[in-house]
Amino acid sequence: MSQKTYRAAAIGHTGAGNFGHGLHIAYNNLDNVEFIAVADPDEAGREKAMADTGAVRGYADYRDMLDKETLDIVSVCPRWVPEHLAMVTGCLEAGCNVYCEKPMTMSLADGDKIVETANARGLKVAVAHQAVYLPATHAIKRMLDDGKIGTVQAIYASGKQDHRGGGEDMITLGTHTFNMMRFFVGDVAWMQSHVTINGKEVAHGDAHEPTEPVGPVAGDCVNSYFAFKNGVSGFFSSRRAQRGTGRYGMEIVGSEGILSLRGDVANRLMVYPYPVLLPSNPAQEWEAMDLDDTPFSQGNELAIRDLVDAIENDRKPISAAEDAVAALEMILGAYQSQLTGQRVPFPIANREHPFS
Repeated sequence: MSQKTYRAAAIGHTGAGNFGHGLHIAYNNLDNVEFIAVADPDEAGREKAMADTGAVRGYADYRDMLDKETLDIVSVCPRWVPEHLAMVTGCLEAGCNVYCEKPMTMSLADGDKIVETANARGLKVAVAHQAVYLPATHAIKRMLDDGKIGTVQAIYASGKQDHRGGGEDMITLGTHTFNMMRFFVGDVAWMQSHVTINGKEVAHGDAHEPTEPVGPVAGDCVNSYFAFKNGVSGFFSSRRAQRGTGRYGMEIVGSEGILSLRGDVANRLMVYPYPVLLPSNPAQEWEAMDLDDTPFSQGNELAIRDLVDAIENDRKPISAAEDAVAALEMILGAYQSQLTGQRVPFPIANREHPFS
């Protein structure tokens, strides 16, 4: 790593997504980063963020901050998505690399604009899919690559399936899930989905506003199938208001075994080291595997460390803007497939939101 000290700042919006999942405090333990400023139109929120980060200056307008400060990295923090495009492109046009809260955008077209702007200016955009930065996730990837469960054949993923189950679950938590599926097995060739509400087929006009503005969502039940380019089959399901906990996660099925990842952190790993699941055979039991216990909350710090390395070595961040667009394709493709009654090839031709 070079001896450069990076100048960083954060953009939040108290009352409209706030500072997201702590993206502004990800710099607190980094010796090679000097945190300079925060922007937030809410005075109380701005003062709190300054206290939390040690920022020396605060701004009511993030554009004023970008104009007056000389910055290397800016966190675009609000959970709410509508301002992301303007905020991220504003940072890029000011010459700043960006760490952005997920979902990055509401539409593929907006995501494409961010990717194009970053590439044209030679800057990096990383996205807060924290799980793929954790050492445990990378250990699982190595296991898969090394044939721990043989040849990977399928991934069965589930949303949290709480009161947001269906379309909202698919974007708010599904963006993590789909990003991780791609991290493990690569790009999608095509997908097909079935989306319903109260047992009826979702159609144009059935979209509703979600709990927080992440774009139109639809359906209380989503079932999607993904054909990955390497031959792996992917499945995602989410139903609203399912009883019980621990549904969120995935099983990865191989020719010689199964890996089960449940919960927010990938270090909750169970391994079934046999080619066929046989509950009737008591000798074939699931085995718990201990992995690095770095907490999910530290994913933001790991992401900033990776972003700095990506800047210095001119490489793509582990979870880049392109990956956020690809995860959103797996989300919006479900609606595109449902509304057209057809399977959807990737990249998806319709770059606008299917319910726009």
